[in-house]
Amino acid sequence: MRPRVVFLLTIPGVSPATRRLLLLVALSVAVGAIAGGAAYLLVRTIALITNVALFGEVKWGEIPALSHLEASPRLPIVAGIGAVLIATMARFTPIIRGHGIPEAMEAVLRNQSRIAPSTAVAKPLSAAIAIGTGGPFGAEGPIIVTGGAIGSLVGQALRVTPSERKILLACGAAAGMAATFGAPLASLLLAIELLVFELSMRSLIPLVVSTSIAGGIHSAVFGSGPLFDVPPLEYAGLSVLPIFAVLGLACGIVAMLVAQGLFFAERSFRSLRLPVFWQPLLGSMIFAGIGLLVPRALGVGYDVVDDVLAGDLALATLAAVLAAKAVSWWVALGSGTSGGTLAPVLLIGASFGGLFGGVLLEIDPGLNISQGAFAVVAMAAVFGAATRAPLTSIVFVFELTRDFDVMLPLMLATVLAALVFSVLSSESIYTEKLSRRGIRVGGELVADSLRTTAVTDVMNRVVDTISPDDLAGDVAERIARGDRGAFPVVDSDGRCLGLVTRVDVLGREIDREALIGDVMSSDLVTVGPAASLLDAMQRMNDEGVTHLPVVEDGLLIGICTRADIVRSRSDELALERFDEGWLAPVLQRRDRAGRRYLVVGYQSLGGDALMAELASRVRNDKQARFHVIVPLMAGGDLTDARHRLEMQLGLIADLGAGATGEVAGADPVAAIEASVSREPAAGVILSTLPPGSSRWLRSNVPSGLSSRISIPVVTVHDASPGSGD
Repeated sequence: MRPRVVFLLTIPGVSPATRRLLLLVALSVAVGAIAGGAAYLLVRTIALITNVALFGEVKWGEIPALSHLEASPRLPIVAGIGAVLIATMARFTPIIRGHGIPEAMEAVLRNQSRIAPSTAVAKPLSAAIAIGTGGPFGAEGPIIVTGGAIGSLVGQALRVTPSERKILLACGAAAGMAATFGAPLASLLLAIELLVFELSMRSLIPLVVSTSIAGGIHSAVFGSGPLFDVPPLEYAGLSVLPIFAVLGLACGIVAMLVAQGLFFAERSFRSLRLPVFWQPLLGSMIFAGIGLLVPRALGVGYDVVDDVLAGDLALATLAAVLAAKAVSWWVALGSGTSGGTLAPVLLIGASFGGLFGGVLLEIDPGLNISQGAFAVVAMAAVFGAATRAPLTSIVFVFELTRDFDVMLPLMLATVLAALVFSVLSSESIYTEKLSRRGIRVGGELVADSLRTTAVTDVMNRVVDTISPDDLAGDVAERIARGDRGAFPVVDSDGRCLGLVTRVDVLGREIDREALIGDVMSSDLVTVGPAASLLDAMQRMNDEGVTHLPVVEDGLLIGICTRADIVRSRSDELALERFDEGWLAPVLQRRDRAGRRYLVVGYQSLGGDALMAELASRVRNDKQARFHVIVPLMAGGDLTDARHRLEMQLGLIADLGAGATGEVAGADPVAAIEASVSREPAAGVILSTLPPGSSRWLRSNVPSGLSSRISIPVVTVHDASPGSGD
């Protein structure tokens, strides 16, 4: 196989990982600049189409306000034409339907961050047509997809890993949003929460670079001021935070209604017998009809948000804008046309906040709070809850308003709204479509335990080995019985010479009288005890193996399998189990069922030392209960193991304590971990043969237990016939 050549910057003394990071940073500069330019073209194209379609003027500049658009047949006509054009484009590029963010997330989660080249052109053009012909959308969803497509195309043109391509996609998406709204920090956070799903230096640095460049482009072409003109607002200090808490709870309900309304509209259009091609036309007729009555519901609505934040609209007008914007947006987006979600949700949230504040000020005019203050806070709370991105929402609204006084009520209301939404709705407006497609989206950024856990913490220290002088036929019989899938070959000094697998002795013809040393694979793949589980898994994948002998100074000290790596996740589950707490004895809230102890042993079960330890536990805790684990060696006598288990359960019953038990696999540490993951235990009592006879003690099982579980371990010794525990 010809070796693959990967492009690296040649810098002496710099690690390969750092060189790849430098390459990503260089590419993020280009992606940020191109995405910023695409955002400029999108905004200006929306303005051009709006002026031509709705005002009959050929004008290239800022997007005109539609708040005072005259009612005329022109609106439904151009809206219908726009809908047909978009439906035609969707026949060739289906990804343009909807707001696009779920599609970008799907590309990351299912398609290794690959987006078709046509998306980079079709998505912004379709969105410009939809918004320019009166559609009640924002431009952020389309530009996120457009920027993401640009980053993805760069990652497809060059030889990069799928993870690196994901970062480039996120750089383009964040840069497009930053260039459109002038909110680079919020754009970065949105990319992390919705696209990258990780926070590392490898992803953070390129994202910061691309969003900074795009933010500079926004300042150069659109100006350096905030997107919304927010007048000085009064928030009245800490004493009124309870009012904003109530607002946050109410915003959580509004966010739920916003999301469920959109889901209902999408379901309704899917259930129609009308061909998919004509559904956008139906949607355009409905939102155009609403727009004739309430023109403030049309277009991106930035000017309407300014009016709401300034408190210039009467309560009746706010209510009309809230209802009209919500219904027209639900219908238009549900019909399958192209448009964004952020601007409509911001206007809905701001209108609700203005209504809330207006009613409250009517009841108590003495409140020293501006009506616009409620609108600003509700704008972030509704958006943060509906998208399940509260941190992004807080930073986004702050960057748009640049008002430091808003931070305390903004944070409080947003997190409370997100809490209410998480209780009432299982999916956000961005994840519901993915959920219907069977794609699960993780909502948490957590440390990868595979990177932080060492092989020594999970490896099996009790290893069945074979000698190079063993006969191949004998080893084949052991493997055929299902004892193990692989056996390390160890010499008399404990040095690992090789590994014999099922394929080596069963997958091909061998001389049964041959020595294992002659037929074993000489290409030995090992791992050190200090290596991370991620390194071990990578080595398994690269070499196509499932077992890795753990070697230190040439000596075999354990074996790590894929199953051991999977079991490492039990440590994460242990972090979610309740600790008793040091106040428990004071409050007398102990578990009525008593403490649970694990008793682990085989040939030493029933011994005097073990029974004395159990009797002591029962004397100290009358409600103590025990779970007996009998690890059975591969090829061991299952009948004998069950007999010893029943004998030990009977002896515990004679002490007046409750007991359960099981015959488990050969590795006592893995068996204990599995039992603790099912139900917490107060301690482990490890029963072994005397030190000179105990295989568990020779393998240092007690030390392995102490490093892998966080409960006390007591070891007792009892003599018994036999040669193993």
